Amino acid sequence: MEEEARDKIFFINSIDDYNIMNLWDVVMHILCLEGSISFTFREIHYNIVEGDYVILTNASMASGFVRSKDFKGIFMCFPESFVTTMALRSNYGIIGHLSLLQNPVMKLSRKNFAKCRTDLLHIRERLDDNKHLFKEEMISHLLAAHILDLYDIHAWGHTLEEPSERLFILTSQFIGLLYRKEYILHRDLPYYASKLCITPHYLTEICKKASGKPASYWIDRFTLQEIARLLCQKELTLTEIANRMNFSSVSYFSRYVQKHTGLYPTRYRNSILRVNSTE
Repeated sequence: MEEEARDKIFFINSIDDYNIMNLWDVVMHILCLEGSISFTFREIHYNIVEGDYVILTNASMASGFVRSKDFKGIFMCFPESFVTTMALRSNYGIIGHLSLLQNPVMKLSRKNFAKCRTDLLHIRERLDDNKHLFKEEMISHLLAAHILDLYDIHAWGHTLEEPSERLFILTSQFIGLLYRKEYILHRDLPYYASKLCITPHYLTEICKKASGKPASYWIDRFTLQEIARLLCQKELTLTEIANRMNFSSVSYFSRYVQKHTGLYPTRYRNSILRVNSTE
């Protein structure tokens, strides 16, 4: 099921029904209908209640899901490439994507909650319509309409302006380098600026315009996420992790983790494992 689901939209009844850790390219949408559910995403703990909409831009980055007994929700998943192939005529997506990496939760009004619930249930219903001659195109358009609804909801709650075409392209390319794990070998701003043929100052400015955060923030966020993933593998020593992440020494690696998390690697590892043990 997991291999087949990688290439299409699918719904799950419960977070327990699917091993999201094996799907690094899957986007997961969660609409909380009743009760509550909590989880950790990029080292931050979130508690979701009725009316909250969660967009996990990379589902495997979330862990430690805990549900209340009365929790009910809708879980929709699809590969990230599904969205990029829809060619939505809006550059706003990069703002939303970066914003959701910082905070994946949107608080919905009653009106928007009803709209999102209707959208998701309609998509799920039409997925079962195997007699439709244009099912793939129909589902693609339904998902595109829902994503545009989400853009609209998100935009009303944020003051950042939609990026220009050039800013959109450069920021997308920068984030693309990070998703390709360039940060393992390169954590210096000038490297990314040179890859984009711009100055480090300009790269910082465009990231601030698109996300409210400088480029260095995103380099560190992606780096720390990879470090956290490696620390979860208890068989790896700190020396092995430091080597995999291309740190010159374990002491330098320890200082980096302490600077950005407030904890040295061993304590940071223990804190992550405590959270994940609740899964």
